[in-house]
Amino acid sequence: AAMVERLTYRRHTRYNTKSNKVRLLRTPGGRLVNQVVKKKAKGPSCGDCGKRLIGIPALRPMEYRRLKKRERRGERAHRGAG
Repeated sequence: AAMVERLTYRRHTRYNTKSNKVRLLRTPGGRLVNQVVKKKAKGPSCGDCGKRLIGIPALRPMEYRRLKKRERRGERAHRGAG
């Protein structure tokens, strides 16, 4: 059996933590590199029932700053609450 190429973490900690997830990626040049995976976002939820809000993208907190204000808000008058 051929030997598997091993890679070391390039940032954060040396451990397989929640914030340090990577996936192996083969470059066009044939090298194997680590690609850092971003955390999955849960998205905003209703304050009353706890369900996810429709029409608002599920992004990480920092990524909402990229959006326009109308993209950050719900589409209906009360955003489904009530």
